[in-house]
Amino acid sequence: MGDFGVELARLRTRRGWTVRELAWRASVSDGQICNLESGRRNPTPTIARACDTALDAGGLLVELAETARRRPAPTPITVEADALIAGYGRILAELKDLGRSTGPEFVDGSLRSIAQNLTDTATRPGVGHRDEIWLLASKFAEYTGWMAQEAGNPAEAMRWTDLAVRWGANGGDETMAAYAYVRRASIAELRGDAEAAIRLAGRAALHPAATPLIRAHAARREAQGHASLGDHEACREAFERSRSHAQQDDRRGTRWGPRIENGNPRLIEASCLIRLRRFEQAADLFAAELEHHPDVPSDSNSRTRFAIRHATALAGLDHLDHACHVVDEHLPTIRRLDSASIRAELGRFVDQAQRRKATPGQRGVIQAAAGLAQLRQPGRTGAGLISR
Repeated sequence: MGDFGVELARLRTRRGWTVRELAWRASVSDGQICNLESGRRNPTPTIARACDTALDAGGLLVELAETARRRPAPTPITVEADALIAGYGRILAELKDLGRSTGPEFVDGSLRSIAQNLTDTATRPGVGHRDEIWLLASKFAEYTGWMAQEAGNPAEAMRWTDLAVRWGANGGDETMAAYAYVRRASIAELRGDAEAAIRLAGRAALHPAATPLIRAHAARREAQGHASLGDHEACREAFERSRSHAQQDDRRGTRWGPRIENGNPRLIEASCLIRLRRFEQAADLFAAELEHHPDVPSDSNSRTRFAIRHATALAGLDHLDHACHVVDEHLPTIRRLDSASIRAELGRFVDQAQRRKATPGQRGVIQAAAGLAQLRQPGRTGAGLISR
């Protein structure tokens, strides 16, 4: 289920096209592309050929569409539910990978369409595996909320997060209610309210449904908040709690939030040291970790944010040539991802770099960074984000 839709989304994002651009090139509607990518609709031969031609897929999409038409539809509703859960679960993993590498604009339409399809299915009389369908809808809603936050729309992020809490409860899982406070804490950080971020992270950790993974994420938010306020001891204590909770994670149950492994503890520690203005320690940690573990974190969004943090530490040490080289190297990725969390980090780099005496070439990089940092940015970013 969803083979055509997943391949369609993969080919589209590989070309750097939005849903709207593909729809225009294939002479179909935006809604049709969303429905195809989500698996809500099967392609007609005409639409399959149009998409194949637009994407220069060499007949692959036509072949997948024909295979789907030949496959007999299962009749028992429980079997349909099994197929829906397995298929959409795989599509969610694909869309998360696409979101991490291409940014929110390329996956938002598909995420929303599938979430609607799942909730429609869950409310049908006699459907099997209803709890699992609700829980899968909740996972789609949670990631849609994160993409809305990355697009710079915190109100929409919280709307989808609230839906994720409600749908998770419909499926018998209360843990999303705990993770929702982590999402609220990250939004508070983004607007520069460190005290609110600490308070909300504390509520996440104390929630009766919180798992060790959720408590680890909450403690990281708390550590960054304390660092923003200049409280080194409280930051260190929260950071150690985060490490302890992460070690207790047994990887069972529903896993909300970012990949914990993308938050290399030493990179997180270096991120906190920047806010504490301990630039030399931060720069040394970033250099050691990013050089020795170039593939951790594994996605371009996280790698770019940590690279910019490294540049910020270097700028704080007045090593502006090295700092600008790092940022300049990542400018194409920054433009492609158009991420609110990356823009927050870029704004912090610009704040440091503009205090230094720069050459004309360095000023060009700083000005380019400043322009990108302001793009769709919802006000002053303050502390920025520590993980995801």
